[in-house]
Amino acid sequence: EQASGCPQFGALCSKTSHDWQPLGSMNSPPPSLEDRLGASLLAVLLLITLVNVVVRYFTDQSFAWTEEISCILMLLLAMAGSATALVRDTHIRVEYFFERGSAHRQHRLALLSALSNALLFALMGVLSAQMAWDEFRYDETSPAIGVPKWWYTVWLPIFCGVVCTRAMQRYQRLRGPA
Repeated sequence: EQASGCPQFGALCSKTSHDWQPLGSMNSPPPSLEDRLGASLLAVLLLITLVNVVVRYFTDQSFAWTEEISCILMLLLAMAGSATALVRDTHIRVEYFFERGSAHRQHRLALLSALSNALLFALMGVLSAQMAWDEFRYDETSPAIGVPKWWYTVWLPIFCGVVCTRAMQRYQRLRGPA
């Protein structure tokens, strides 16, 4: 069933299984752990970037460490956003194929999507764990501030595990009781 769209953009937005509501409305879901984590990461990223811009403006020099920390914070923010999208079923999909199928087809595609996400993030978790282990084993240090690189990369497999867990939870919810 195709609805008229979201109130902000009219027919430009399509409505699938989601209800369009303003943020903070009474019917919106409570913030998840991933929402809070993403907001915290974004606040830290904003503060670091602001400090770097102010220092660069007044001294014509920048803090080299801000780029390293900003990069890892952006990556972790993207991972938290991926977990949030899985929880809320707002991840990217090809709506053209999804909406034109029967309810049974939509359900099967949703199951396939959840399993694909779980597999992808499990694989990314394994590979990023190997990368963090190699950085630890070979004592690699970051170029700007000289700290061990594994301090940054150790978070990737953890966040991949969170996203993989959320994908499997979604799969279990879609599959129903065993």
